[in-house]
Order: sequence, then C-alpha cells, then structure tokens
Amino acid sequence: MGKQTIIPFGPQHPVLPEPLHLDLVLEDERIVDAIPSIGYVHRGLELLVSKKEYAEYVYVAERICGICSFMHGLGYCQAVEEIMEIQVPERALFLRTIWAELSRIHSHLMWFGLAADAFGLENLFMLSWRLRESVLDIIEETSGGRVIFGACKIGGVRRDISPETLRDMCQKLEKLKGHMDRLTGVFLNDRSVGYRLKGIGVLTREDAQRLGAVGPLLRASGVDMDMRRLGYAAYERLSFEPVTENDGDCYARCAVRARELYQSIDLIAQAVSMMPDGEVDTKVLGAPKGECFMRLEQPRGEVLYYVRADGTRYIERFRVRTPTFTNIPSMIHCLKGCDFSDVPNVILTIDPCISCIER
Repeated sequence: MGKQTIIPFGPQHPVLPEPLHLDLVLEDERIVDAIPSIGYVHRGLELLVSKKEYAEYVYVAERICGICSFMHGLGYCQAVEEIMEIQVPERALFLRTIWAELSRIHSHLMWFGLAADAFGLENLFMLSWRLRESVLDIIEETSGGRVIFGACKIGGVRRDISPETLRDMCQKLEKLKGHMDRLTGVFLNDRSVGYRLKGIGVLTREDAQRLGAVGPLLRASGVDMDMRRLGYAAYERLSFEPVTENDGDCYARCAVRARELYQSIDLIAQAVSMMPDGEVDTKVLGAPKGECFMRLEQPRGEVLYYVRADGTRYIERFRVRTPTFTNIPSMIHCLKGCDFSDVPNVILTIDPCISCIER
C-alpha cells in the first residue's frame, strides 16, 4: 500500500458551476476513496410550504432546479391532485407529457455541451448549445418561459397549444434529428472521446441495484427501470421501451442519453398525433387533506415527492428525494480505482445537479 494523499476537489467543479466538494484519497494517481460534502447552500425550499398557499407553492417547487423545473412542478401537482382526487383533463395530461419530454431533450443537450467543453471540443460545445437553443425556443413559444416553464398548475396546465403550433413543433424536432446525428456521432464514434470514456467509471448491474442508482446511470448498467412506465400523465397511452446499455461505463451513460434524445422526439410525435380535444384545466375547490408519495422520471432519473396536508391552505410537509442525491453513492463507487485525471469526466457522466440536493 503506497502513501495516501487527500486532495480537495471543489467546491467549484471544472465544468459544473455548482458547489460540489469531494475529498479525494489518492495513492499516487489512483483514487482509492472519495468523501462527499453536501449542504453548502441551504435554500429552505421544503419549509416554504408553511408560508405559501398550496396552489402558489407550484412556483416554488419549479425552482428546486432550473433544468428539471417542469418535472418538479409536475410532481408536486400530481401529489396534491392525488390527495384531492382531482380528475385532470385528458388534453392537459398530453400537454404535460410533451413539456416533460421537451425538458428531457434540453437537459440532455445541455449535458452534451458540458461534456464537449470538458473534452476541450469547443465547436461541439457550441453545436450542442445551439441545438438546445432551438428547443428552448419551442418551450418559450408553447409555455411562455424558457427554462422555468410556469405551465403546470394543480388541476391541469395554464395554457393550451394550438394544433398549428403542435404541427410546427413536430416538424422542427424532426429537422433537429439530422443535427443530433452530427452531435451524437462524435460522442459515440470519435476515437479520442471513446478513449476518455470507455472502461472508465464502471458501475456493474449488481452494484447499480445495490447502491440504488437511478436514471441513465442505472440504465447504462443494463437495468430497464424507468418511472414513465408507471403511466403518469399520458405515458400509459404511449409506446416506448427504456433505453439501456450493458457496459456500465462512462461511454454507456453517454450512449443512453444520446438514444433518449431520439426517443423523446418520438414520444412527443406520438402525443401530438393522439392529442384529444377539450379543456386544459379543471376548477379546484377546497384544500388537500391526506398524504401521498409520487414517483416521476426526471432527465437524471427517478424523483420521489412526499406531500402531507392537514386540510388547511398550507401544506404540512413537503419532501423531495432527487436523483442526484440518490446517485451519490454510485458516483463514489465509480470514482474508486480511477485515475485522478478521469475524475471530472466520471462526475460529469453521472450528470449531477447540485441545486437539486440543496433544497
């Protein structure tokens, strides 16, 4: 056993502008352990349910994380709707599904841009974010926001999307596929990128299940677990299978996200083709009383919401377990045995969202 050295990594990540801190234990250039420190920013969002009326809290829930904004608002709304036994209109369920998949596309494209920047491929970084801008334009046109949608409400959605806009959306996303081919082709076929990703940060199927991994991290290890299979929103009406890879390394996690881009476009096309007519919200009366667990699939994996209400205008308890928090044990496991130079790439392929942890 060689001499061990402890190197502080963070709280600023080379790529992610978020307060992530690790104490890396090294023997020469090899990582033997990593000790995470979280909780640098206490935002108190879960406590705000005692200060905001339950209908207003949707705006707070959406700000748990900017990138996962719509999904956080959707999870909170679905939990309250379950407690109050609210029947959400069919059209609203399909619109929620479309916005959820647009959120997944723009999150994954942002990840590809960050990964390209980490590799020093600035042209690829610009391509990724240029494609993401076109997706954000669609989000802005349909919801009114670009990152924080503000479209979800208890009982449905705040605005409708016209049939013409839905058709234009599908046409724009179909054209986007050709540009995505260029983007994903470099990540999946370039030899230098493969050298940095293949065989690095391996998480086996058994370890992924034992450590409770979720999302692309889990599916890249061969486990076809996806909360969209539960059938929330309009997913029970759509046809899809979870995207999986078997190698469990950084390259496999990259491949899962690449294939999920195309899957999301296909799901949006299915939702548009099956879009029912009707209202997009229903009137909500009274106050919730009861409790509910709600599970959704964010771009980074399964997120769990717990809401407990006592019949007043204020929620009694709101708790969120985000995918990044769940994936921290797996991230530590992947780091062990890696070279020090691989640490940024391993962390990046986990796709951590530290603001989701700081709730």
